[in-house]
Amino acid sequence: MSDRPSRAIGRKSISATLKPRELMTDTPLLAGAWTAQIITLFPQAFPGVLGESLTGRALQDGLWQLQTYDLRAHGIGKHRNVDDTPAGGGAGMVLRPDVLESAIHEARSAAKGIMPLVYLSPRGRRFDQTMARNWARMDGVTLLCGRFEGVDERVIDHFGITEVSLGDFVLTGGEIAAQAMIDATVRLLPGVLGNADSAVEESHSQGLLEHPQYTKPAAWQGRAIPEVLMSGNHAKIAAWRRAMSEQITEQRRPDLWAAYKAKDDT
Repeated sequence: MSDRPSRAIGRKSISATLKPRELMTDTPLLAGAWTAQIITLFPQAFPGVLGESLTGRALQDGLWQLQTYDLRAHGIGKHRNVDDTPAGGGAGMVLRPDVLESAIHEARSAAKGIMPLVYLSPRGRRFDQTMARNWARMDGVTLLCGRFEGVDERVIDHFGITEVSLGDFVLTGGEIAAQAMIDATVRLLPGVLGNADSAVEESHSQGLLEHPQYTKPAAWQGRAIPEVLMSGNHAKIAAWRRAMSEQITEQRRPDLWAAYKAKDDT
């Protein structure tokens, strides 16, 4: 196992739990902050867009922290090889189990509290708002970003890794999916959104798609803001928004609508 310290991004603080080596770095770990650990061949891809806007501000304020673990640092031999040809033949390359084991052990040794170990895979359960809420209630998550033809199956079995998919399509690696899932989760952490009600009213928060939104000017290109939104009657506005959410969900996402109605009937 490499003794190379993980890269951590966030507000600096000193904790009694820090190892002596970590105390010498300029980015010590944050005690108690929600933690996203990323095992990847491209640590330089992070924080990426996560360093911008609300998630970036929350990162700087120490509401969450990011640790990257470079797979190449755990590679084999002079050239730090991380992959090999598929057993049984076939195209592409597969990430080696010994390399992955070393990287996973490094990341998990720094994990605190409840942090699921997740492999970003197109054959996994599809990521959704419910999963984001569950992750936000935990202490963090460890995300393994695959490349090439994926990872040796024995690693998934040995560590009991959960496979999660961003959607029914294939990416060249898990880094983009990891950033999307972290963004969806971090914005649910206390203090990240300026208005906590935003997370309650948006799409998928209650099993429905979000209602239409409008702002000034009151009339634009011959189109006016619906009168009810200008009425000042909050009860009527709430009823209109709920009706529009139901209508849009029924039209655009029959699967969500069926689940919503089934929940209503119980």
